[in-house]
Amino acid sequence: MTTTPATDTRGAVGTAAVDTVIIGAGQSGLALGYYLAQQHRNFLILDAGTRVGDAWRSRWDSLRLFTPAKYDGLPGRPFPGDRLAFPTKDEQADYLEDYASRFHLPVRPNTAVTRVSHDGQRFHVTAGAQRWTAANVVLATGSCQQPKTPRFAAELPSDVVQLHSHNYRNPAQLQPGPVLVVGVGNSGAEIALETSRTHDTWLAGKPSAEVPFRHGRTAARFIIPVVRFAGLHVLTTSTPVGRKVLPKMAVMATPLIRTKLADLGAAGVRLVPRVAGVQDGEVMLDDGRSLPVANVIWCTGFIEDYPWLDIAALPADWREQQHRGIVDALPGLYLLGKDFIFSAVSETLPGVCRDAKYLAKRLAATRA
Repeated sequence: MTTTPATDTRGAVGTAAVDTVIIGAGQSGLALGYYLAQQHRNFLILDAGTRVGDAWRSRWDSLRLFTPAKYDGLPGRPFPGDRLAFPTKDEQADYLEDYASRFHLPVRPNTAVTRVSHDGQRFHVTAGAQRWTAANVVLATGSCQQPKTPRFAAELPSDVVQLHSHNYRNPAQLQPGPVLVVGVGNSGAEIALETSRTHDTWLAGKPSAEVPFRHGRTAARFIIPVVRFAGLHVLTTSTPVGRKVLPKMAVMATPLIRTKLADLGAAGVRLVPRVAGVQDGEVMLDDGRSLPVANVIWCTGFIEDYPWLDIAALPADWREQQHRGIVDALPGLYLLGKDFIFSAVSETLPGVCRDAKYLAKRLAATRA
């Protein structure tokens, strides 16, 4: 399948006009691109990465997806190989790169957006010296945008190795001595389990819930399909139970999925209370204890941030004022690949594909 390439209508200022600009060439941007290509739309997908899939390649080396391969494909192209296997992050990245190439999607890599504005009729998108105007802009940048660390992290001595989970790759980055992993979410649990094989490891934070089954091939065959169905069709903004439960889920910690507390204990990882701050160069815990650490890995999440979005008309809560990715405050602005846009799984691969298909239909309706 081929697409209609973006029309180059460059004038004196070097601006090209397109129908739709998708910002982000991850799974959500590519899924939407597939459907827009079927409509023969004039669109572009802009991405700051050097290669499609780099957002996956940049994560820690041992990362694997929580969903089996049978649910990790995008429209028109199943994920290859063992359907019950859990792909590595590099396998997922290579799949996305192949997907964009196979369907000739108009991806512009190495194109970091620096400004998006709106003149009352059209959007103006700037990436360095490149400029486009568009009727529609889709924000498909994902939720892992700006790594978040507490302010007191700057108070640790310079000889303490500090990494955010976004920058952590493997234990070879660490120096000899104890490791403190901060944050008992899935990334914190998996990284702590890994570092415990080479370093004494503490894991700080309040333990979250755990899924009540062992993750693996059996779960992929019998349990995950049920969870997927509930996330796609029951826990949505269209059902009474979804409207009741989703707001609560939005403020709850994600349960531990693959690595459980028992696994951490068996590996020698020591659970400690939350980090309260830094005093005299040492990490202070909520219970008053101090930890003389040599390495700290901050698994403290990300900030969803759009510093380049320069549109005065958008209210502060514009992200909450949306329905199925359609931003009410500004026609033509859309969100995709974010938590709870429509369902409990809107950020996952199965949810992304469903939301992208819906959004493509809405875009087709606006053009008609």
